[in-house]
Amino acid sequence: MSFLETVAKAKAYLREHERVSLQGLRREFDLDETAVDELIEELVDVQQVAAREGKVLSWIGAVPPPTETSQSEPETRAIPEASSKSAAASRPAEAERRQLTVMFCDLVDSTELSQMLGPEDLREAVRAYQQTCTEVIRRFEGHIAQYLGDGLLVYFGYPQAHEDDAVRAVSAALGLLEELQRLNDGLRQRLAALRERPLQIRVAVHTGPVVVGEMGGGERRQQLALGDTVNIAARLQDLAQPDSVVISAATRRLVRGVFVTESLGPGSLKGIADPRRREERQAPRRSSLWEIDVTPILGH
Repeated sequence: MSFLETVAKAKAYLREHERVSLQGLRREFDLDETAVDELIEELVDVQQVAAREGKVLSWIGAVPPPTETSQSEPETRAIPEASSKSAAASRPAEAERRQLTVMFCDLVDSTELSQMLGPEDLREAVRAYQQTCTEVIRRFEGHIAQYLGDGLLVYFGYPQAHEDDAVRAVSAALGLLEELQRLNDGLRQRLAALRERPLQIRVAVHTGPVVVGEMGGGERRQQLALGDTVNIAARLQDLAQPDSVVISAATRRLVRGVFVTESLGPGSLKGIADPRRREERQAPRRSSLWEIDVTPILGH
């Protein structure tokens, strides 16, 4: 299958399902990592029919070409009042550029969990995990933008901004680790399979500029943040060990003096072009909070 044929089939698939995970695209069309990245670039940046939100692609529809009107005979037909109000109501809100701290939280080895637990027990465990996460995130006034299967995409700084959003985000991330231990204690008593293999999570936090606006169509509209900040936060999650938090140096500068971090040293983020890293020398210690510098990617 040629690249253009793959693009056409992927567009039709995405249009039908509206939201598709990158892993789902990879399996559906038997693509390797490079091919998936090229497909995403074509759909998101070139044809602009999709938006990427971490590990998920959302269909936003093709932008219709502008209609041509005669310059000599301008259109003067009046629009009925009811139709005018309807059009205004359906018009998407204007996008807003702002600084945001983005958190990704994801269950570790969810496929393994699904094999260990029956569907009913898996549902109970995931619902309990999501409820626990929701309670912690709301405690620090974070906004859960999306539930991504067994993961969460969270904004700190939207819709309401605080001067200490980065501190709130890192506090929430560490709070998730703490509350997960309590959750596991309760789940072990009801679900025998979790006594040997408790729930574990990976969390990543990054701060940077985004554009927040309405995405989607019809009744499936959401206020979503787009930009490198979201993509970097998603990639950082891949670096986190089970039951640990990775933050970028951009976030660390905003929480300096509040938390103790341990440097991951030089590294790279998959799919991020020309990343540069610096290693901060710190005394070795056991920590669940790690830091890596990704700020140069954003040009800051």
